[in-house]
Amino acid sequence: MELLETQDPEKKKLIAASQRHKQELEREVKAMSDKTEKAVKNALIIGGALALTYLVVSQLGSSKKKKNKPKVSVASNEVDTGPAAYAPPSFISQIGERLVSQATVILLDIAKDKLAEYLSNRKQKHEDS
Repeated sequence: MELLETQDPEKKKLIAASQRHKQELEREVKAMSDKTEKAVKNALIIGGALALTYLVVSQLGSSKKKKNKPKVSVASNEVDTGPAAYAPPSFISQIGERLVSQATVILLDIAKDKLAEYLSNRKQKHEDS
Protein backbone atom coordinates (compact mmCIF):
# COMPACT_ATOMS: atom_id res chain seq x y z
CA MET A 1 0.00 0.00 0.00
CA GLU A 2 2.80 2.44 0.92
CA LEU A 3 4.59 1.56 -2.26
CA LEU A 4 1.62 2.77 -4.29
CA GLU A 5 1.32 5.98 -2.25
CA THR A 6 4.97 6.93 -2.68
CA GLN A 7 4.90 6.22 -6.39
CA ASP A 8 2.10 8.70 -7.06
CA PRO A 9 3.83 12.05 -7.87
CA GLU A 10 0.90 14.17 -6.65
CA LYS A 11 0.89 12.46 -3.25
CA LYS A 12 4.65 12.97 -3.02
CA LYS A 13 4.14 16.71 -3.58
CA LEU A 14 1.39 16.84 -0.96
CA ILE A 15 3.48 14.94 1.58
CA ALA A 16 6.46 17.24 0.95
CA ALA A 17 4.23 20.33 1.26
CA SER A 18 2.79 18.94 4.48
CA GLN A 19 6.30 18.45 5.90
CA ARG A 20 7.29 22.01 4.95
CA HIS A 21 4.17 23.43 6.61
CA LYS A 22 4.83 21.37 9.73
CA GLN A 23 8.43 22.60 9.95
CA GLU A 24 7.34 26.20 9.40
CA LEU A 25 4.73 25.93 12.16
CA GLU A 26 7.31 24.44 14.53
CA ARG A 27 9.70 27.30 13.72
CA GLU A 28 7.00 29.90 14.39
CA VAL A 29 6.01 28.28 17.69
CA LYS A 30 9.67 28.22 18.78
CA ALA A 31 10.11 31.89 17.82
CA MET A 32 6.96 32.86 19.74
CA SER A 33 8.06 30.92 22.83
CA ASP A 34 11.50 32.59 22.69
CA LYS A 35 9.89 36.05 22.48
CA THR A 36 7.54 35.20 25.34
CA GLU A 37 10.44 33.97 27.46
CA LYS A 38 12.36 37.20 26.79
CA ALA A 39 9.31 39.31 27.68
CA VAL A 40 8.80 37.39 30.94
CA LYS A 41 12.48 37.83 31.85
CA ASN A 42 12.25 41.56 31.19
CA ALA A 43 9.08 41.80 33.28
CA LEU A 44 10.81 39.97 36.13
CA ILE A 45 13.81 42.29 35.91
CA ILE A 46 11.57 45.35 35.97
CA GLY A 47 9.50 43.98 38.83
CA GLY A 48 12.60 43.07 40.79
CA ALA A 49 14.10 46.51 40.27
CA LEU A 50 10.90 48.19 41.42
CA ALA A 51 10.58 45.87 44.42
CA LEU A 52 14.19 46.46 45.42
CA THR A 53 13.75 50.20 45.07
CA TYR A 54 10.61 50.09 47.17
CA LEU A 55 12.32 48.06 49.89
CA VAL A 56 15.35 50.33 50.01
CA VAL A 57 13.25 53.49 50.11
CA SER A 58 10.85 52.10 52.70
CA GLN A 59 13.68 50.90 54.95
CA LEU A 60 15.59 54.16 54.77
CA GLY A 61 12.48 56.29 54.74
CA SER A 62 11.04 54.71 57.88
CA SER A 63 13.81 56.21 60.02
CA LYS A 64 12.74 59.69 58.90
CA LYS A 65 9.14 59.18 59.96
CA LYS A 66 9.98 58.47 63.58
CA LYS A 67 8.87 61.33 65.74
CA ASN A 68 10.94 62.52 68.61
CA LYS A 69 8.97 61.80 71.72
CA PRO A 70 8.99 64.59 74.26
CA LYS A 71 11.39 63.91 77.11
CA VAL A 72 10.01 63.67 80.58
CA SER A 73 12.31 64.89 83.31
CA VAL A 74 12.42 62.57 86.27
CA ALA A 75 12.68 65.28 88.92
CA SER A 76 9.72 67.46 88.03
CA ASN A 77 7.69 65.22 85.61
CA GLU A 78 7.55 68.04 83.07
CA VAL A 79 7.55 67.51 79.34
CA ASP A 80 10.49 69.09 77.51
CA THR A 81 9.52 70.16 73.99
CA GLY A 82 12.28 72.71 73.51
CA PRO A 83 14.71 73.07 70.60
CA ALA A 84 17.11 70.53 72.12
CA ALA A 85 14.80 67.71 70.92
CA TYR A 86 15.76 68.36 67.25
CA ALA A 87 19.07 67.00 65.98
CA PRO A 88 20.21 67.85 62.43
CA PRO A 89 21.03 64.88 60.19
CA SER A 90 24.65 63.76 60.22
CA PHE A 91 26.98 63.94 57.25
CA ILE A 92 26.92 60.15 56.77
CA SER A 93 23.14 60.02 56.72
CA GLN A 94 23.09 62.79 54.10
CA ILE A 95 25.48 60.78 51.92
CA GLY A 96 23.30 57.69 52.41
CA GLU A 97 20.20 59.60 51.39
CA ARG A 98 21.90 60.89 48.24
CA LEU A 99 23.13 57.40 47.34
CA VAL A 100 19.65 55.97 47.80
CA SER A 101 18.09 58.69 45.67
CA GLN A 102 20.69 58.17 42.90
CA ALA A 103 20.21 54.39 43.01
CA THR A 104 16.46 54.89 42.80
CA VAL A 105 16.82 57.14 39.77
CA ILE A 106 19.14 54.66 38.05
CA LEU A 107 16.85 51.68 38.76
CA LEU A 108 13.79 53.57 37.60
CA ASP A 109 15.62 54.59 34.42
CA ILE A 110 16.53 50.95 33.73
CA ALA A 111 12.96 49.89 34.44
CA LYS A 112 11.66 52.61 32.11
CA ASP A 113 13.96 51.45 29.30
CA LYS A 114 12.97 47.81 29.74
CA LEU A 115 9.29 48.72 29.82
CA ALA A 116 9.62 50.82 26.67
CA GLU A 117 11.46 47.97 24.95
CA TYR A 118 8.76 45.50 26.00
CA LEU A 119 5.97 47.76 24.77
CA SER A 120 7.68 48.38 21.43
CA ASN A 121 8.22 44.63 20.95
CA ARG A 122 4.59 44.01 21.82
CA LYS A 123 3.42 46.71 19.40
CA GLN A 124 5.69 45.34 16.67
CA LYS A 125 4.39 41.81 17.27
CA HIS A 126 0.82 43.12 17.13
CA GLU A 127 1.51 44.88 13.81
CA ASP A 128 3.10 41.74 12.37
CA SER A 129 0.03 39.67 13.21
